[in-house]
Amino acid sequence: MTEQPATPVGAIPYVDYHLGQRRILTLDIVTGNALMRGKIPPVVSIDGRQYVVYWGPVAFEIPADRACHLSVHVEGSHMGQVASTLIPPGESLTVTYKTDYGSGVGSLS
Repeated sequence: MTEQPATPVGAIPYVDYHLGQRRILTLDIVTGNALMRGKIPPVVSIDGRQYVVYWGPVAFEIPADRACHLSVHVEGSHMGQVASTLIPPGESLTVTYKTDYGSGVGSLS
């Protein structure tokens, strides 16, 4: 059995069973609504595992040798904003989740 290199400091480790290569997904979570930044935390899902995180950049360890499902949402009293995508196999990357919350739309780019 080959050993995985240690998860980089500051990155949330991949917790599902996976023996293949791994990479870092940096997710930059931004909003145009200053009030929301301090009150409503975003929720990130990596292959179905949910993490309540903070606004700004967050690093996750994900598989490099296969696709990985990513979704981000913000819950509120009257709406939730969800963006979802399948990250193809490859190198480390940075993705941005952007919302203004008033529109009801969140997007990944």
